[in-house]
Amino acid sequence: MGTFSRDVLTLADPIAVADALAQSLRNAASQTLRRRGLVVGISGGIDSALCTALAVRAFGASKVFGLFLPERVSSSESLTYGRLLAEKFGIETAVEDLAPALTALGCYARQDEAIREVFPLYDSATWKSKIVIPSLLEESRLSISRVTVERPDGTQESAPLPLKAYLKLVAATNFKQRLRTTLEYYHADRLNYAVVGTPNRLEYDQGFFVKGGDGLADVKPIAHLYKTQVYALARALGVPDEICNRAPTTDTFSLPQGQDEFYYALPYPEMDLCLYAHNHGVAAAEVAAVMGVSADTVERVFKDIDAKRRATRPLHLTGLLLEAVPEISK
Repeated sequence: MGTFSRDVLTLADPIAVADALAQSLRNAASQTLRRRGLVVGISGGIDSALCTALAVRAFGASKVFGLFLPERVSSSESLTYGRLLAEKFGIETAVEDLAPALTALGCYARQDEAIREVFPLYDSATWKSKIVIPSLLEESRLSISRVTVERPDGTQESAPLPLKAYLKLVAATNFKQRLRTTLEYYHADRLNYAVVGTPNRLEYDQGFFVKGGDGLADVKPIAHLYKTQVYALARALGVPDEICNRAPTTDTFSLPQGQDEFYYALPYPEMDLCLYAHNHGVAAAEVAAVMGVSADTVERVFKDIDAKRRATRPLHLTGLLLEAVPEISK
């Protein structure tokens, strides 16, 4: 007891860690994948920012291509911060507006249909929305997703989402991540580059990605890093303060939404600590003393971590073979 603290995620030498990651990234892309550079989808958030910095460290700015992939409800800050990052590291970039393609695919119309099952008057042209889940800190928490809407007059209301409507809404929203990945691979193919995936450890472990979307990439350089460590490395590599000080968001729905509201049910520093503790067999009581919550609360977080691992296991699987193909086996 007494050895666990918030310092467990501290990196003793961030630059040394970054140098080792950059070398591994270069080897993976150039030797294993036989690609001559890297494509990064830049969201304006910390994860893609660190991946961009590592890519430049690995290949040089001339062999890193950044993509801005906004759509109808993207925050204007995402593009602003993304451009600030690209300017800082001197990389070539392009903007691909997803809205026309998403409209043609029926993404927005299908989202509206799902929300109208709860709020019949909902219209995304004048209303805003997001999905929320209850905090794991709530003693009487029921793990039921809710949709929050904002009417044209500014009033907000939340209501539980029936399973059918929830699945429809998420399925329609997943068009966004899958279309982003499609465009990343278009540019990677034309340049003979590899696509960089940007999930951190919390996202990768807990399945916070879309299969065939942001879960699809050629190399994922920070999937072993806790979010806290991502911020530390980003600061050490000179990522602009505006990005390092920005709270993690989904930038997926029209109402502002934190990742804790949508998926984790706790802010990332607390989730990081709980994930680390659970991974290293730290007792719930010891974690609770550091976090200032009850041991029962930490136990609920541990159970939620395990539940998400079970539920999202299929996201980590590649296409299943029913019979072996020995000539292609690794």
